[in-house]
Amino acid sequence: MIIDTHAHLNDPTLRSNIQEFLLLARQANVRGILSVGTTVESSQGCIELAEEFAEIRAAVGIHPNNCCQSAPEDWATIERMCLHPRVAALGETGLDRHWDDCPWEVQVDYFRRHLALSRETQLPVVIHTRECANETAALLEEEAKLGALRGVMHSFTGPVDVARRCLELGLYISFAGMVTFKNGEEIREIAKEIPADRILVETDCPYLTPHPFRGKRPNHPALVAHTLELVAEIRGVRLADFAAQTTANAQRLFGSW
Repeated sequence: MIIDTHAHLNDPTLRSNIQEFLLLARQANVRGILSVGTTVESSQGCIELAEEFAEIRAAVGIHPNNCCQSAPEDWATIERMCLHPRVAALGETGLDRHWDDCPWEVQVDYFRRHLALSRETQLPVVIHTRECANETAALLEEEAKLGALRGVMHSFTGPVDVARRCLELGLYISFAGMVTFKNGEEIREIAKEIPADRILVETDCPYLTPHPFRGKRPNHPALVAHTLELVAEIRGVRLADFAAQTTANAQRLFGSW
């Protein structure tokens, strides 16, 4: 059994053919998928998919690049959504300096809201960071003073010292298709270092299609098997053992599928 811990199944490129993609996932032994929201609307879509398909569970939240488009009542909606029995996590949330879609202070505000809601509900957080890994780690270290953190640094790309800081905070580290890319040597070196009980795999589909399908879209949950295989190889462990380990890790963090 393999669990894809981060998929955007509500994206039109996947949802329009969801039965086909879930069949491919089952054929690849991907029996659990966390469908992750980025807005109120997509979070609701993830819940609907989780209600329909047993292998799907939902994460609800507002992505840092979408915070500025949120209506005043959206956060209260997320607070209600997180009580749904098919919701396993909050997010994705975090910080992003790559795009100019949302002022930094607004991103920080929403990130802290997600972390506070996590402490209140005990749901783990799915954390995004792009071109601001050190700032993200610093904020998490501040927040850890308010209570233990539960969550995952998703689609992690480095640097290694930030991975170490996040591990010290009790967070998990997840790797997506970029670890399989030819220019992903730095990410592979980090993947070797993560403790066995803190490592996860994901697709981040429909994005980041892993080698040997890089460049083809949409990426989809079945292809997480390629990421799993590559990371098992570089860590020098049997594929079956690594599948069992990452599945156990996912279910420890998000609960049973």
